[in-house]
Order: sequence, then C-alpha cells, then structure tokens
Amino acid sequence: MIYLFLVLIIIASVAIALFILIQNPKGGGLAGNIAGFNSQFMGVKQTTDVLEKGTWVMAVAIALLCLTSAFFIPQGKVSREPVNARPAATAPAPASGSPLQTPAAPAK
Repeated sequence: MIYLFLVLIIIASVAIALFILIQNPKGGGLAGNIAGFNSQFMGVKQTTDVLEKGTWVMAVAIALLCLTSAFFIPQGKVSREPVNARPAATAPAPASGSPLQTPAAPAK
C-alpha cells in the first residue's frame, strides 16, 4: 500500500511541475502559444484559469496523499512484555577496579 501512495505522489508531483512550468509568470503562458491562436482557441483568461486550477488541485492532492499515507506506514515492532520486567539472567558484577587502569609498577 505504501508503494501505491509513493507512485501516486510522484505522478502528482510531476503533474504539478508541468502545470507550473507551462504558466508564464507575466500571465501569457500557454495561452499565447497554442499554434498561433492567441485568444481565438480558448481565450487567455480561460487557459490561465485551467492552469491555475490544475495547480491547486495537484497541490491539494499531494497534501492529501501525504497525510493519508501516514496511516498506512507500519509502526515499529510492539513488544508484548511489560516495560519494567527483569531479564531472566543477570550479568555478573564487574571485578573491583577499573579495567582501564593498569597496576602501578613497584618502585625500586
């Protein structure tokens, strides 16, 4: 199920990237470049509206896919034993003295 969400998020991301790249920052965008039909084909206003709505739809789709995919991510393994349970065998107590200290050499 995670892979399905991953593929859908990637497809929506590519689609929103295309919607954004097609738009012209000054408002012309794809509307003025459709095979020479300036406003005769769909009209400047309508094409801009379609691209803007497509961008918003893809942004909402990505957000919803990301939020709902969190419910399908498996959690870590849950332990069935109580938190304060003691282990069956205990480690032996360390010997006196630190293992990092070496005994001092006898003075001559």
